[in-house]
Amino acid sequence: MDHNSEAMPQLCRTIWEAHLSPGIQMMAALIVLPICALLLFSTPAHAQSTSQPVPENATARSYGDGWKCNTGYRLSGDACTVVIVPANAYPTNRTYGSGWECLHGFRKNDGTACVEVIVPDGGFLDPSGERWHCSRGFLKVDDTCQKIAVPENAYLAASTYGPAWECKRGFEALDDLCVAIAVPANAYLNSSGYGQPWTCERGFFEQDGSCAAVVIPEHAYLDDATYGTGWKCERGYATSGASCEPIDLPANAHLGRSGNRWNCNKNFKLSRGLCILDN
Repeated sequence: MDHNSEAMPQLCRTIWEAHLSPGIQMMAALIVLPICALLLFSTPAHAQSTSQPVPENATARSYGDGWKCNTGYRLSGDACTVVIVPANAYPTNRTYGSGWECLHGFRKNDGTACVEVIVPDGGFLDPSGERWHCSRGFLKVDDTCQKIAVPENAYLAASTYGPAWECKRGFEALDDLCVAIAVPANAYLNSSGYGQPWTCERGFFEQDGSCAAVVIPEHAYLDDATYGTGWKCERGYATSGASCEPIDLPANAHLGRSGNRWNCNKNFKLSRGLCILDN
């Protein structure tokens, strides 16, 4: 047995030196001895020291083995090289990326320098420190912030898109001005953002830009529906042109839910305006 057998575990050594039958020796050679060989050759590697000399500009870790580069340096092969931080930047001490970031109010230029973010009059620096926005009352035009001209009877819009200003209630936009809305008699301003800016009062309907009174015939009452005549016949009456005529209820019939039409009773069917027995 060679000198390497001294490092083998006791079990492997016992199998190696034992007087076994040929069959068992063959089994041991095929199964056990290869495992022992792996242990044999791996033992010297574990015996070697894993410690490496700490290179320049590095510090040994406070726990475990190894070392890390000092602040302002980063790993390059087996050495720590200095991170070149341009003006108006600071080191990030990260192992990835450029190793530096621009100061607040500066932005990267070609990945090699930090240039100042120039904020125009009427603008302010974004919280990121890398861009700017126009203040309220100003509009971004190229690299400037131009003051918004708000006409009389208007106010600045809160939305960041669409018109920069909106007309006050009672006025509507006409080119760059806010002109008063002409509300006809018997109408009032509505809150709709589109279409007709006024609505006729109850009892009136729109007709040719004005509000005409609803003419209610006898046996009818005012109907607030947004469509139709503006009135509705009472129960027991039906619409006939501009009037309400009494319903002639045939035998074996009854008024429907609306009260303005009739239906045949159960077990009867309609035939030529009459309700006949349904046999």
